[in-house]
Amino acid sequence: MTPRPATASARSVDEYRDTVAALLAHLFERPDEQAPVPAALGRVLAADVVSPTDLPVFRNSAMDGYAVRAADVAVTPVELPVAGVIAAGDAGTSALDAGSAMKVMTGAPLPPGADCVIPVEDVQVGGDRIVVERGRGRGEFVREAGTDVRTGELVARAGTVLAPRHIAALAAVGLPTVPVLTRLRAVCVTTGDELRPAGSALAPGQIYNSNGIALAAALRADGVEVVEVAHSTDDPARFTAVLRAAVAAADVVFTSGGVSKGDFEVVKDVLAPLGGTFGPVAVQPGGPQGYTVVDGVPVLSFPGNPVSTMVSYAVFARPAVRALGGLPAPETREVTLLTPVRSPAGRRQYLRGLMTEDGVEVISGPGSHLIAGMAWADALVDVPAEVTELPAGSPVRILSL
Repeated sequence: MTPRPATASARSVDEYRDTVAALLAHLFERPDEQAPVPAALGRVLAADVVSPTDLPVFRNSAMDGYAVRAADVAVTPVELPVAGVIAAGDAGTSALDAGSAMKVMTGAPLPPGADCVIPVEDVQVGGDRIVVERGRGRGEFVREAGTDVRTGELVARAGTVLAPRHIAALAAVGLPTVPVLTRLRAVCVTTGDELRPAGSALAPGQIYNSNGIALAAALRADGVEVVEVAHSTDDPARFTAVLRAAVAAADVVFTSGGVSKGDFEVVKDVLAPLGGTFGPVAVQPGGPQGYTVVDGVPVLSFPGNPVSTMVSYAVFARPAVRALGGLPAPETREVTLLTPVRSPAGRRQYLRGLMTEDGVEVISGPGSHLIAGMAWADALVDVPAEVTELPAGSPVRILSL
């Protein structure tokens, strides 16, 4: 491990991440909303949810079988008359007389007086009578009302990210809606005359517009409602029009491209006069960064190389975005480096890595254009700014993708 001084003119990664978090902090004040339970998968509960009913709602059978009194089947075999049949959904039945049975289906209400159920496998049927070959004790195969949850008991806690199992419980207690955190609304804007939509023919010098699609996917994975994925040419008037529409529709806007030191940096050219801050961060990839507040809406501007865009979001914006959505912070942990690496002087590097049982293997190269190579990665290997070399076997921190 070789120490070296950090670049003084560039912001540190931690400083810029904190700047982004502060820029978005006011969005914690968004109101809650009610979401229909069938559509609430992946939403975050804004308050504790209690059951409005007992579950089971009523005393019912856990098996297809025969409702009896345990005392009547204490000695077997025993023959009992069948007094009737109770199906699931029946409103109710008369009481079960001593010395008799009623046929019941799974989930059907038990008649008053019955205290156990004999499964169909344990009886011999002959007309309107049965022979019980194996007795059951009181309570066997009986679901008592409220044994799952009682009225007023907690079903799910505030902050729960609703998974299918939670949806099942909420639906079972009859809740039509639940209070959830309002989704953050975002617009993604890509810039560049060279960008073309997927499926179109590419002329010389043109590339497919992947950054907006990729950013939108990353945001949706973190619970964000992506209102629009827009594109602007390098014409300042066009970008200004796209920007104005974006800030009118979103809580936060993400732009990709146009922030470096070239001749056609339309994002920086338009936003800097509006109070935007642009400059380098001591990181690779993703060095050129910018942020602006336009009409009260934060605009985060990432560089246009595809890996730079994705790493910029993962490192700088994702922690704040997930916090705003009530989601856990992205996972970071220390693992063993399986591949020796070199890192540029003065910049914190995020290399694409693949986790194995033994540690993390660096895959692909460090180039910010190698987006297909990044598809094989499931982590970013965090190489500190003061480190230029790490041999295999070194401990490193990774950021899960």
